[in-house]
Amino acid sequence: MNNTETVELENERTEKKSRSFSNINKKSFIVVVAILTVIIAFCGALSYIIPQGSFLRDEENGAIIDGTYTQGEVDGIAIWRILTAPFRVFASSDALTIIFISLFLLIMSGVFNLLEKTDGIRIFIGKTVQKFAHKRKLVVCIAALVFMAFGSFFGMFEELVTLLPLVSVFMLSMGFDTLTGLGVCMLAACFGFSAAITNPFSVGLASSLAGTYVLDGAWLRILFFVFVYAAVCAFLLLHIRKITKNPEKSLTYALDIEKRKTLDFSLREENEKDKRIFKIYASFFGVQLVMLLLIASIRAIADYAIPLLSVSFLVGGIVAGLLVCENKKDVAKHMLQGAAAMLPAVLMIALASSVKLVMVESGIMDTVMYRVIEFLRGKNKFLCIILIYFLILFLQVFIGSASAKIMLVMPIVLPVATALGLSPTVLILTYCIADGFTDMILPTNPVLLIGLSMANVSYGKWVRWTWALQLFVFAVTVLLLMFAVQIGY
Repeated sequence: MNNTETVELENERTEKKSRSFSNINKKSFIVVVAILTVIIAFCGALSYIIPQGSFLRDEENGAIIDGTYTQGEVDGIAIWRILTAPFRVFASSDALTIIFISLFLLIMSGVFNLLEKTDGIRIFIGKTVQKFAHKRKLVVCIAALVFMAFGSFFGMFEELVTLLPLVSVFMLSMGFDTLTGLGVCMLAACFGFSAAITNPFSVGLASSLAGTYVLDGAWLRILFFVFVYAAVCAFLLLHIRKITKNPEKSLTYALDIEKRKTLDFSLREENEKDKRIFKIYASFFGVQLVMLLLIASIRAIADYAIPLLSVSFLVGGIVAGLLVCENKKDVAKHMLQGAAAMLPAVLMIALASSVKLVMVESGIMDTVMYRVIEFLRGKNKFLCIILIYFLILFLQVFIGSASAKIMLVMPIVLPVATALGLSPTVLILTYCIADGFTDMILPTNPVLLIGLSMANVSYGKWVRWTWALQLFVFAVTVLLLMFAVQIGY
């Protein structure tokens, strides 16, 4: 163990009694804030080089109208706008989304802190570990499949990250590490979202704009999903084999030692109180699962996923806490402590969202879009599909929302791709694979930053762990697109 890790462990021991379940690591927080600050400054600097421009947009859906781009002058954004962007983003067009996500995370953190402080997680995990003690690797593969399926079929990603604390601790208690928990939950959910089969937020919306049925071309997306699932399982199982042979090879080895000390899941003889706590919290998670399924199944309420889940977690958490806690005041105390520990995440969300705000306010977003899209015209099919892929990858840095990018790109790219003989299905496939995988590597994605902060894993360690998988998936997706174009998919 090096000196840096020793210092970190000492700091963890000092904060052990007061920290909450999802306490954000200070070092990770500082690094992420620094990265995002540099990106915001860079986007502001671009406005002094790139001229302003704008497209006319459809009043109904906000889609760009082809042939309406007009270019203005180079007019750098005011410095005060860059400096105040993290504050003004709460008054922007994305304000409601940012506020709802922030409140949701505060509520979720408070509920999970309540679960920890009232011994609920230890009891819940203890019983599960006993049941699956001899099927550890199978549990990892099954859990990854469940998270991937929800992402692929129902478009769930952010909602599933609410289960990260529970999954992470579950993996720790089974003898694995924090990274395994992140892989099973957050990584699998995101990769499932990207290997979309019927994802309403990518396949569904894109099919609607293209005038195709959501299941058109589904056979190739299903094969791709199976391949990605196999890759994720292989990645996790190879990691498990490595840390089983030598636990110190885990990038979170030192941190996990302290986590296991702080989160005591040692099995003990079950008493009536434990049984009662287990039933209460099992019912709580059952209700949340039903809510997730309802949101996934009923398209009319899908747009209200975050507010509905926030209310469900808050009300369910309070009711469960009141049933468990002998001192009812402890419910508010534990939930407020958990929420306070997640407050830095609100700042990270604001900074990540500020990237888009600076690009839009500086007037260069449409100019960048116009120049890249114009470059696609006149190219052959193979080159065009790759350039479209890179266009969406570029936009992914600034616009995390799948539906927002579809409304921005599809109305322009679709006619160009069609003129080149590319089918709508291959364009939809291109969009899906370009939209999501990089969410697990880009520091502008608030869900990634929050997930890593909840797990106390630095961004640097995450990149070191996943970069090879990301490169492998990227290479496979390029080959997949070449194959799709070749067979006229």
